[in-house]
Amino acid sequence: MDFMHAATVLAQATTTDVGPNAIKQAARLAAGLAIGIGGVGPGIGIGIATFGAMQAIGRNPEAEGPVRTTLVLGAGLAEAVAIYAFVVALALIFAV
Repeated sequence: MDFMHAATVLAQATTTDVGPNAIKQAARLAAGLAIGIGGVGPGIGIGIATFGAMQAIGRNPEAEGPVRTTLVLGAGLAEAVAIYAFVVALALIFAV
């Protein structure tokens, strides 16, 4: 099957199969993408922040208290993004 034939079959399938079941499937797919993509960013951000904090504490051990406070605050703000993505995913699953 060549590419044009596959694209035509896919276009026909998406235009004729629109209904409540297809909308629920699309919402579930969107929910999975929301939590998947929304969880990657905070994970990378917290990892980079922890790496920087450990380097800072290693170079200046006396600054451990302020660095740790800033790290915990930044990690909490980064986790908020993941929580928002989780809420959006739940809304997509249960509201649609």
